[in-house]
Amino acid sequence: MARKNDAGGQVTQQLFAAFMRLPWKARVAVVVLVLVAGGIFLAVSYYQSHHQPRPGEEKPAGEPAPPSGGANPEDPEKPAELVNAPPPAADFPAGSKTVVFCVWNMENLFDDKDDHRRHPDGEYDTWFANDPDARRKKYQRLTDALLRLNDGTGPDVIVGNEIESRRAAELLKDTLNASLPTGAAKYEYVAMKELDAGRHIAPCVISRYPLSGEKLHGRRQRILEAHVTANGHDLYVVAAHWTSQLSDKGDKEDGGRNKYATTIHDMYSDAIRANPKVDFLVCGDFNDTPDSESVYNKLHMVGDAKLVTPEAKPAKLFGLLSGKSPNEFGTHYYSGKPLIYDHVGVSPGLFDNAGWGYVPDSVKVPTDGLIRSGTRGRRPWRFGSPKDDALGRGYSDHFPVVVTLKVAP
Repeated sequence: MARKNDAGGQVTQQLFAAFMRLPWKARVAVVVLVLVAGGIFLAVSYYQSHHQPRPGEEKPAGEPAPPSGGANPEDPEKPAELVNAPPPAADFPAGSKTVVFCVWNMENLFDDKDDHRRHPDGEYDTWFANDPDARRKKYQRLTDALLRLNDGTGPDVIVGNEIESRRAAELLKDTLNASLPTGAAKYEYVAMKELDAGRHIAPCVISRYPLSGEKLHGRRQRILEAHVTANGHDLYVVAAHWTSQLSDKGDKEDGGRNKYATTIHDMYSDAIRANPKVDFLVCGDFNDTPDSESVYNKLHMVGDAKLVTPEAKPAKLFGLLSGKSPNEFGTHYYSGKPLIYDHVGVSPGLFDNAGWGYVPDSVKVPTDGLIRSGTRGRRPWRFGSPKDDALGRGYSDHFPVVVTLKVAP
């Protein structure tokens, strides 16, 4: 033991002698480096001791409670519900239909009539009514993008957001039909309820399959219910456009996006209570990410399909984009980065091969042609306003979300 201490002392003396032989400027630099390293070590130690909860200790007030699903083994800080774990693929019988479903915020789609809307809608209302070239270009741009999907025939069911009126939805339907390739099935049905809720825009549904039961839910909320029927089977669709980040800063526990989430969750809870096998699909521009308070804790949309059962309390939806990377599935560009703001969520009734079903891992966020040439990053090429045509007109400030569904005979 004594020899070990003597050896340590000799090493220390040798290091000190070498230090003293250095030029004085070099000695100062070494001292500064040691002091900085020591300061960083102390700061990190202090942070870890004061900010990391000890085993069994509760998290500080204000942080969300640990999720019921346990931790993600790949990232212990990430709840299991936010890991994208889809259900096993259902084995659909011969004769089942394939239905391509799309939801897209179409960015200020106004019709050809000047309704003297208030600000900020007045700008688009007047522009599209009085500038037929710009209006036709907007509708054709959307049509061109939609008809690149589903092998060139367009999605079978289209949910649009930021639609001014039923007439605007009908104009888009007509533009789509005029541009379809020979032999492609026409779009025949529109569901739309106009709403003045700060802005005169609302969701719509355009479909090749019959639509019924259209109604608005909530108090001055952009929540449209519609039912799609194929092969005699009903798909309960909720199309919504939640309050924007600009107007709702999330400071109201029961207002804004949280209110949208709870309204829709109440609808879903009622539906699955009445029919545990209900084929229920909610979609739209939620203006919030999958891990946000509104989507995760209020709507109860999760990423692990094992947690989405008819018996789950509270009732849960499987988020097709929950747990996905915004760098690959981002639908909007905000605060300098891509974000997943547009969502599709499904009930456990869409996991089986009875009625409607969801094809796992079929969700896509197509960007082909929807990013302006020369743009860096995943940023949608928007159509814009009357004032900003300097870079040419694109499509929308959101990308569409597309998913494949099946319908049993």
